[in-house]
Amino acid sequence: MLEKSSLFQQAERAILVGVGLKEQKDLQVREYLEELEFLATTAGATTVKTFIQKLQHPDSKTYIGKGKLEEIKQYAAGKDISLLIFDDELSGAQIGNIEKAVNIKTIDRSDLILDIFAHRAKTAQAKAQVELAQYQYILPRLRGMWKHLERLGGGIGTRGPGESEIETDRRIVREKINLLRRKLGEIEKQAFTQRKERGEFIRVALVGYTNVGKSTLMNLLSKSEVLAENKLFATLDTTTRKIVYENTPFLLSDTVGFIRKLPHHLIESFKSTLDEVKESDILMHVVDISHPQYEDQMKVVNTTLAELGCADKPMITIFNKMDQYEDRTFDEWLEPEVKENLLSELYKRWQNETRSSCVFVSATQRREIDKLRTTILNQVREMYAKRYPYKTGYQSIDYGNQGI
Repeated sequence: MLEKSSLFQQAERAILVGVGLKEQKDLQVREYLEELEFLATTAGATTVKTFIQKLQHPDSKTYIGKGKLEEIKQYAAGKDISLLIFDDELSGAQIGNIEKAVNIKTIDRSDLILDIFAHRAKTAQAKAQVELAQYQYILPRLRGMWKHLERLGGGIGTRGPGESEIETDRRIVREKINLLRRKLGEIEKQAFTQRKERGEFIRVALVGYTNVGKSTLMNLLSKSEVLAENKLFATLDTTTRKIVYENTPFLLSDTVGFIRKLPHHLIESFKSTLDEVKESDILMHVVDISHPQYEDQMKVVNTTLAELGCADKPMITIFNKMDQYEDRTFDEWLEPEVKENLLSELYKRWQNETRSSCVFVSATQRREIDKLRTTILNQVREMYAKRYPYKTGYQSIDYGNQGI
């Protein structure tokens, strides 16, 4: 695996840069940069300043204008700024030009996400997936990224006789990509075999935007100990647990969270992990209703699910963090009756939009968790009845002790 970025070796002081294109509203650009700041914090960096530039279209050489670059350079002078993070994907040439102009290490959103993934990958599969995505990111950026490559660890391979450095590196990176794809193919064969061995169990997958509380819910519902942190991408590897409610067993899986502008090569690399979503029978879409842009996050998740061919699967929408939503929405002087009416309108709206397949909970306060369990149980039993209509009861299905 490529060496991890120094983002994880020491805290870096960072400047964030966003571009507002003509079709984007200022509020949307600021929301994106707030998420970028959360990503930077997750990676261990401290955001010192944020710059936004309105443009008709990005500059082909430096993405932002020369005047804005000079402004950033002057601001950073003498402030121990060691990192410049752009919210959009940059080419290798743009990175090289920006670093030359401001003399600050420069990365983009994709590179930042890859650094976080590299730090959090634990299993052989996740490590191989992240490494593949890193090489796919690097390949089109080799020219003009020499300092950038040194930061990532550099040692892609030795130079071959009779070839230019750039062509040698391209050949080595392509060979590495092919090797990783073969390795992931073998891992996926093993994972497919394991999934087949799960037999006749109904399979339920937790999906949602990153940091909405999927892992906390997983722990509550399965009484397991899955890592749950207030950080983006706390969970990379799919975790599956067997659960039994009222003599009705099913498999519950926690999956990697989605995010806006998720790098395409990262989605490509994690296809095998997302197979858990594609092969599930029921999806549980977890939503952080306390987030000001929770509806936009829902759209990102639904769009990604549609791209995976999962839009038509049965779904339970779980609006999590209701305690935080109420704290953010209602002040302490609000009449209880008014509060109840507003909550009732919220419930009715989403009951209509999800066709009564939604639950409002607080995982940390364990609010409405029993109602959630009942909702899941009813969906799972309905799915068993459709799949095995000739069975007279759940106990008559031979579940055995299949491996998970």
